[in-house]
Amino acid sequence: MPGKGRPPKNPAQRARRNKDVVELRVVEIQPTQQPKLPTLYFDVLGKDKDGEAAVVKKRFTWPKTTQDWWAMLARHPLAAEFTELDWAYLAETAMLHAQFWKGDTKLASELRLREAKYGFTPEDRARLRMSFALATGAEADTATKVDRAVSARERMRGITRKDTA
Repeated sequence: MPGKGRPPKNPAQRARRNKDVVELRVVEIQPTQQPKLPTLYFDVLGKDKDGEAAVVKKRFTWPKTTQDWWAMLARHPLAAEFTELDWAYLAETAMLHAQFWKGDTKLASELRLREAKYGFTPEDRARLRMSFALATGAEADTATKVDRAVSARERMRGITRKDTA
């Protein structure tokens, strides 16, 4: 008999209901300013005051490219929202960045993954569903004029009607 088939699935059992399984949880954050790159020391084999072999602390020098990268992070559009944890994570990433630029190319994939979490490339921003709005000078001027205007007449000043014949 045509028209017969399996009964429809119970809507509660459907795999795709296009709803969030878990509700969105909004948490208040406390953004912090970008810290300076940390001063790091590492142990190297050297000689002590008596000239005998010993473990000596040596200061880590940050490559210029990493210093520039860190300064660039301060201009990141989301930097105003970074918390202390974000900056700590990015400081660890800076260490990987420094080691990469000092020649340890095995760190390239980890560095790429860490940078992707903060939307460093257009592809990363698309994946994170992030978009940076660019306001032109005219748009910004218009927005400030509209904010300052107190009446509709002032908001419409300078706009003329073009009559069609």
